[in-house]
Amino acid sequence: MKKISMPNPIAELDGDEMTRIIWAMIKDELIKPFVELNTEYYDLSIQNRENTKDQVTVEAAEAIKRLKVGVKCATITPNLQRQQEYHLTKLWRSPNATIRAALDGTVFRAPILISKVKPVVSCWKRPITIARHAYGDIYRAVEYRVECPGKAELLFTDENGRELSRQTIFDFKGPGVLQAMHNRDDSILSFARCCFSYALDVKQDVWFSTKDTISKDYDQTFKLLFQKVFDEEYREAFEQAGLRYRYALIDDVAAKVIRSEGGIIWACKNYDGDVMSDLIAAASGSLPMMTSVLVSPDGCFEYEAAHGTVVDHYRRHLKGEKVSTNPLATIAAWAGALKKRGELDGNAELVSFAEKLGRAGIEVFEEGYLSEDLAALCDPTEFREMPDNERLMSLIREKLTEMMQG
Repeated sequence: MKKISMPNPIAELDGDEMTRIIWAMIKDELIKPFVELNTEYYDLSIQNRENTKDQVTVEAAEAIKRLKVGVKCATITPNLQRQQEYHLTKLWRSPNATIRAALDGTVFRAPILISKVKPVVSCWKRPITIARHAYGDIYRAVEYRVECPGKAELLFTDENGRELSRQTIFDFKGPGVLQAMHNRDDSILSFARCCFSYALDVKQDVWFSTKDTISKDYDQTFKLLFQKVFDEEYREAFEQAGLRYRYALIDDVAAKVIRSEGGIIWACKNYDGDVMSDLIAAASGSLPMMTSVLVSPDGCFEYEAAHGTVVDHYRRHLKGEKVSTNPLATIAAWAGALKKRGELDGNAELVSFAEKLGRAGIEVFEEGYLSEDLAALCDPTEFREMPDNERLMSLIREKLTEMMQG
């Protein structure tokens, strides 16, 4: 059949280990036979980040800003063990952190639900999307290990050297530990706008939670700025769309989410979102079934799978073993990026293909062909086969071909 035209490119950010192999299979088996794929390619493998002193990550972020759409494979964020394994000169930053900072974006994560795997929370009928503020909190904290008695103070000096605030944190009588966090109003305002804009796009309510009763300045600032943005910029659009915004304490929202049917955007601060996205993923079925999209306030989108590089499968693969790796979140990343490119360009054929690409893998799984992570979670009476990667990709291609021909 005639391939679908794709005049404008997307930024393609390749990655590491088993997901790099799955990435190439998706391109070769599921996309290139149907689409004249047009990408600007950036190799974010740990080896190339080492060779370029991580400049490739900066270039990739700039490409997303320029092209408005990017798709990213899972990458290694090295610890000491990984540094030794890959002979790195330093512990390079997380590529995700670099890209999030460059785009000033908000991360939206939602699980892929299939009927063969029942959520742990039985009342969940629709995915719960976690909107994570990707700036500040403990991820940019300053820490100090206290070894002796003394007084810890919080001091703020303005740019002219005037001391505006000095507060005693604690009078230590012995060893302890200190941590200082920060955030910025402009980053919080961008976070709020991303959440409300994305909610209007996907037609879902927004629930936002902090602990402002305890944190009367830090968390209270989040609460007040969210309400300001909603009242001044989004209330009318929400009312016209029949959507709601609500704020509540995080423990209250956690309890209500457990009793909900899902289908909401739960906006969280950085650390809260990091934890809750994994909780939602695991409770929905499997961590490899979590999608992720980074959205910037000026309309840039980066799609990726929320899971890691599947290093255990990669090491088995290197030994020559057949492995069964879940590709659905990575397929969803490609489908999301291609669909957004099509929407921005008015390319209806590309949008239609992307929607079919996203459904093809899910339908194969719904027929009982399940990857290793889901096979153990499925009712044995509904399980048909645990195909290896090559066979699973072949089954998805057959399904996608049927959809395209039908």
